[in-house]
Amino acid sequence: MQINRLTQQIQFIIEIDRLKQIMRQTLLMDGSRRENSAEHSWHLAVMAIALVDYAPEGVDIFHAIKMLLIHDLVEIDAGDTFCYDVQGNDSKAVREAQAALRLFGLLPADQGSELRLLWDEFEAGETPTAKFAAALDRIQPLLHNQQTQGGTWRIHGISRNQVMKRVAPVETGAPELWPFVLQLIDDCVTAGYLKDDAALITQDFRAENY
Repeated sequence: MQINRLTQQIQFIIEIDRLKQIMRQTLLMDGSRRENSAEHSWHLAVMAIALVDYAPEGVDIFHAIKMLLIHDLVEIDAGDTFCYDVQGNDSKAVREAQAALRLFGLLPADQGSELRLLWDEFEAGETPTAKFAAALDRIQPLLHNQQTQGGTWRIHGISRNQVMKRVAPVETGAPELWPFVLQLIDDCVTAGYLKDDAALITQDFRAENY
């Protein structure tokens, strides 16, 4: 029985190496290439440690770190879905749930159940810990885009309103970091890294009337 348990654990460990092959839209902060999902998960886990001072009451930081390390494992099967891809996000929940069933099912039942519960908690986003983890998941690509002078935003023509909707969970998940996020977005608009929706409306109005 013990050998079988170890076999299952090793199989899972080998399988999750594939997360290193899943490429995200986000560019590395030096702009040299796209980030992979394993790097993203590692970065978030360290962020949780570094930003623990801003975790609201009720957040279990070790629980959050575990959640962040496994939250994207489902992308091994489901692939990364760009957050601004409306069509892709329609099928995301179904694809990722199927992936969770297979991947966490590789582990012994007790461990598989523990990781599945962590993943479900993150996806539900209802506990203080899940909300804090989700907030970090929104802040990290924001920093990447700021450091790459608009990076993914420029490539895909993303506007301020789209980013504001995306980072909205920070306001409740890490409220002490919300002013920082708002200032960062303002700075990016001022620098020309991010489209200003008000300016776009003005341009459209002028185009229609002249």
